[in-house]
Amino acid sequence: MAGTASPSIGSIYRPAPPAAADRVIWPDNFGTRFTIMVDTEEEFDWGAPLSRDARTVSAIRALPEGHRRFAERGVPLTYLIDHPIATNPVSIDVLREVLADGRSAIGTQLHPWVSPPFDEELTPANSFAGNLPASLEAAKLDILTDAITQGFGAAPRVYRAGRYGIGPATAALLASRGYRIDSSMRAAYDYSAEHGPDFRAIGNHAFHLGEVMELPLTTVFIGAARRGAASLYDALGRIPKGRGLFARAGLLSRVALTPEDMPLADALEAIAVAVGQGVQVLNFSFHSPSLAPGHTPYVRDTKDLAAFHHWWDKVLANLDRRGVRAASLDELISAGIRA
Repeated sequence: MAGTASPSIGSIYRPAPPAAADRVIWPDNFGTRFTIMVDTEEEFDWGAPLSRDARTVSAIRALPEGHRRFAERGVPLTYLIDHPIATNPVSIDVLREVLADGRSAIGTQLHPWVSPPFDEELTPANSFAGNLPASLEAAKLDILTDAITQGFGAAPRVYRAGRYGIGPATAALLASRGYRIDSSMRAAYDYSAEHGPDFRAIGNHAFHLGEVMELPLTTVFIGAARRGAASLYDALGRIPKGRGLFARAGLLSRVALTPEDMPLADALEAIAVAVGQGVQVLNFSFHSPSLAPGHTPYVRDTKDLAAFHHWWDKVLANLDRRGVRAASLDELISAGIRA
């Protein structure tokens, strides 16, 4: 039965900067590490309204070859899977195959528009799971968690809300279901124009969010004007083409650690900045359909796919030269979760 779960403008979730006491203190021998989390999901038209019927997962067949490129370098991946993936026998078989490397892991990604029960209106605001009533967010989380547990024989321990749509009830819901890490917050991004969360107050350091560890997706400001960058970047957003002009002039760019729409040179500079700022876990991400041409705006053809792989080759080589080692999900949990 369709409901009317839609937030008001005043209900935007704006998490505050974590208190100093909540920042994760990594062990002395942990060093600087990186992790790669893959939004493992169905294919859909990125330019069209969201649809409950978009459940095709054909791109999953490209995953073993993509995985091999990381496994050969000793880099584990954490696959955050949503309901269409978790309930498709082919997807389950493919993921079981790549998990045989012994270090990669499965987690949860909640796309509420394709995750039952469907008791909400299909609206942009409701595509952020944290905007839903807590009881409905919990019901969707439970169904998805159970599907993943049944498919892989173990309960998932890491979560990401689709569209980064964490809300005020999410952390407690996760903790009560045995999750240990949330990675829904995208540092320095603001989705409030669509009634999504506003993460402009969130930085790149991991912190304790109630009983779970929050591991934000790493975002770095680069360029000659990066001091005071957050406020300047906001101001430039109110000027037509302001951000583009500053980026092209090398003055200020906001760089997320992903090959999707982030130039290689900018990513390499962002890594240098993040390491220089003492960020101890660099959190990279990409979408699984980008491993096959034609399913995301980032990889439209074979040329784009070659550039995608080249980006990773150069980034992984750069991390290796810096002594920044990969961290598996098990290592993150054992090192970062406070007793």
